[in-house]
Amino acid sequence: MQNLTKLLYLPLVMIALFYNLTMVSAQQKNSLPNIVYILADDLGYGDVSVNNPGSLLPTPNIDKLAAQGMRFTDAHTTSSVCTPSRYSILTGRYPWRSRLPVGVLHGYSRTLIEPDLPTVANLLKTNSYQTAVVGKWHLGLDWEPKEAFKDSLKPENNKNNLYGILRDMNPDHIDFSKGPSAGPRTQGFDYSFVLPASLDMAPYCYLENDKLIEPLSSYTKGNKLESGYTGPFWREGLMSPSFDFYDVLPYFTRKANDFIRRQAVSKNPFFLYFPMPAPHTPWVPNKNYKNKSNVGEYGDYVLEMDAAVGQVMKVLDSMGLSKNTIVIFSSDNGPYWRENFVEQFNHHAAGPYRGMKGDVFEGGHRVPLIVRYPGKTKAGTVSDAPTTLANLMATCAELVGEKSGKFITEDSYSILPILLGKAKLAEGQEAVVNISSKGTLDIRKDGWKLITKLGSGGFTVPADVKAKPGEPIGQLFNLKVDIHEDHNLYAEYPEKVKELMDLLKRIQNAPKGQSFK
Repeated sequence: MQNLTKLLYLPLVMIALFYNLTMVSAQQKNSLPNIVYILADDLGYGDVSVNNPGSLLPTPNIDKLAAQGMRFTDAHTTSSVCTPSRYSILTGRYPWRSRLPVGVLHGYSRTLIEPDLPTVANLLKTNSYQTAVVGKWHLGLDWEPKEAFKDSLKPENNKNNLYGILRDMNPDHIDFSKGPSAGPRTQGFDYSFVLPASLDMAPYCYLENDKLIEPLSSYTKGNKLESGYTGPFWREGLMSPSFDFYDVLPYFTRKANDFIRRQAVSKNPFFLYFPMPAPHTPWVPNKNYKNKSNVGEYGDYVLEMDAAVGQVMKVLDSMGLSKNTIVIFSSDNGPYWRENFVEQFNHHAAGPYRGMKGDVFEGGHRVPLIVRYPGKTKAGTVSDAPTTLANLMATCAELVGEKSGKFITEDSYSILPILLGKAKLAEGQEAVVNISSKGTLDIRKDGWKLITKLGSGGFTVPADVKAKPGEPIGQLFNLKVDIHEDHNLYAEYPEKVKELMDLLKRIQNAPKGQSFK
């Protein structure tokens, strides 16, 4: 009888043990923080009022985020334009390692992220996170060609698999009745609601989980085509019937908040990547923000963008999620803010820095970066540590304790110790490298900055300058005393030029998946 009792009791013990292990597992998963990554589009360092006391644009919600977390003053994108910068955020690699070393994709481009390359979303999904992207994608979608044009994708007709990368697919060749075969859902995101590319690039539509929510049965002739890529400018092309340019930012904000609300009841943590379309052109503030700033349509759109940040923060608060959610805010590159706009509005969108979007100068790639990590990062702190947005991968890996070599990349270094107040610099990161819209590289180390060519390398004129005989062929600046990059020291410090050029070559030649060191 005693043995029978033991036999009956044993299954109960096993069930209880399994239940306890399950509960411990759930508690461990729940102890991991949620992550909300908010990425502005073409927002300048000086557009954020906490960065720029002289800014004409109040950004109270972003400023509040900075007061509650850590603000970085020396943060950089890896490129001065959209697509390559976003590639680095999600992969932890410099963009010139990709199949598109220079330039951006368009609305009918195929996916840029290599099929075997893990993303931050993959990493977090492996560690129990529910992952989502809501907003501007701009990393390509594998649109399905019509039957008559499927041969265009065959290896013999598609050298190096670059059709749709170096040039757009022809929309007449695409079967829009089928969803793309690759996109956010194949790159680690459980849920996606995206615009294919920038808001000024056709097709104008939304895809939910890589499927069009409406057919592309309408067409726009474009708007403000003569404006020089400013104001409410967008190109002509296919669009969905109900697509409203002025409602894109509000719509994305609603969808992002819907995802947060759905996840509030989950035991698993979540990662939300929220790449907003603002304040990139078209500058289309809705009626609640029109004429609300002193900086024209651009300024109005920045105010609306800041309000969207506030709406996300409000939902996190209302759902009781703020205490266990890391919020990261940044921009994909500097502002498209020409000198004539600086003079017209007396607003310095890039702050004290030279240049603008596309440029190799600081204004092209030095961006706002704010991280709020309640209970871990001391509120109201400021870090002058040089960092890049490619550091997200390594930071997330350290955060969740992921040690697999699969997620180690050449160019990502954890800033978690900085956020925790345990370090001043990202360990192992010797330098910061950026590439301009036209392919000019620069490297920064210890306050010195080497630019490999003359000119801005981007949108500021002159973009490219040919050196005369005997003149320097590149640019060298000591940012500690010349933050505006006015005094070229290339000829005066040849040893510093050689040191930085040698370091740049070492970084460029790093084996895949390994640090360059």
